[in-house]
Amino acid sequence: MLPPELMFRIRAIAIDTAPENMAFLPRGGGDYGAERFLALRKIEISRGDASIQATLAVLDDPSLLEPGEIGLGAQAFRRLGLAEGSEVAVAQAQPPASLDMVRRKIGGETLAAGEIASIINDISRHLYSPMEIAAFLVACAGFMSTAETLALTRAMAEVGARLCWEQPLVVDKHCIGGIPGNRTSMIVVPIVAAHGLFIPKTSSRAITSPSGTADTMEVLANVDLSLARMNEIVAREKAVLAWGGRVNLSPADDILISVERPLRIDTPDQMVASILSKKLAAGVTHLVLDFPMGPTAKVRSSSEAVRLRKLFEHVAGSLGLVIDVVMSDGSQPVGRGIGPVLEARDVMAVLRGEADAPADLRDHALLLAGHVLDFDPELRGGQGRARAAELLASGAALAAMERLMAAQGPPPAVATLGALHHEVCAPRAGRVSAIDCHRIARIARLAGAPMDKGAGIDLFCKVGDVVTAGAPLYRIHAVHDTGLSYARAMADDASGYRVMA
Repeated sequence: MLPPELMFRIRAIAIDTAPENMAFLPRGGGDYGAERFLALRKIEISRGDASIQATLAVLDDPSLLEPGEIGLGAQAFRRLGLAEGSEVAVAQAQPPASLDMVRRKIGGETLAAGEIASIINDISRHLYSPMEIAAFLVACAGFMSTAETLALTRAMAEVGARLCWEQPLVVDKHCIGGIPGNRTSMIVVPIVAAHGLFIPKTSSRAITSPSGTADTMEVLANVDLSLARMNEIVAREKAVLAWGGRVNLSPADDILISVERPLRIDTPDQMVASILSKKLAAGVTHLVLDFPMGPTAKVRSSSEAVRLRKLFEHVAGSLGLVIDVVMSDGSQPVGRGIGPVLEARDVMAVLRGEADAPADLRDHALLLAGHVLDFDPELRGGQGRARAAELLASGAALAAMERLMAAQGPPPAVATLGALHHEVCAPRAGRVSAIDCHRIARIARLAGAPMDKGAGIDLFCKVGDVVTAGAPLYRIHAVHDTGLSYARAMADDASGYRVMA
């Protein structure tokens, strides 16, 4: 037991410090002051089996805490799991032993599976600072062996929750990303469910895109579901479209992503580990992977696609996951809407069979749904796409989606299209020869998507379309003036469209 002067009462401080655990002590508090712990600025806070490490921040306003109190940011307070006012012991934290392994990786060594597992376990316990995580990611970006990628995937899948559906065939579909508007999962899932296969789809929120599947589905229904609620829905509907973060699937991946995003690190090895660890943790047995390929997509050449496919196949096969990789056109956005509300509009137009529904979104969703249905041993080989088209045309897929929406419940808030808008027009008459997916996605994010669900871009033209000078190419929607201003400025600098006279 620590001496009495190192015992504190915890107070919750309403500060979002994600992804870090943060603790607060006043400066100049004698035995209770922050100076006692400033050597490493990392402290361990514990009571019984409850324990966390936190980065210490110094308070210069003594009125924020009473003597004998330690403040915990929102993340630290939630993760510690004790009631406010509980007495805890505070000590200088010891650096995790796995940091020595990170240093060896920085030095160019290849790590053993057990060493990678130790690093991932410590990261998932929030023992690493963002700087230390960045060091690990950058070292891995420099070089990873295939064996290390496999070990990383396995370690990430084994930390956190593991879903078990007690079904011999649990299918899923995933796109590696990079193509705005490619919201096929929300069409594939109801098609597959209507056919009768289990497809419990847990999805992430957007990382660098204007919307993720969870963001778009949240326009139509609640996606923040408990594991018990997910089980109930899947048992009845054979499907779900939920946010995976609620059920703690591969939590180390979420931590790594929070550091990867600002560094813009997205290596093939880390992509494989991220995607496959989430699918394994979600209980998936058979997975269709969509590889869009194009000049501004994540995969830009056939040779890159082949290398990535082989890596996915090796790691998935080693872990017992059956995958089917589908190479697709990633030369331009899919559908017309980019951003949650606009994407949800396109999805429902396809499911309802509306005459003006985006044909490219419908066709791509049918292609992928067909590949998923081909996993069904009861279905004759190669008949998946025809079956998918039948289920869409008959209204069975729409009915399945409506049942899912009712089962998951209403969204937390009504989302409507942003009232502020600006049209970006063709600089000359001619034909649209190219659309920069990366640029369009950045403009949509500056407009406010996905945080503002009504923000985004409504596309009027696609590659091959003939336009007149001054004709609108797309419309930017925003909820706030600032978002519209930022998006307009980027679009004015370069619209993302190339029009050839």
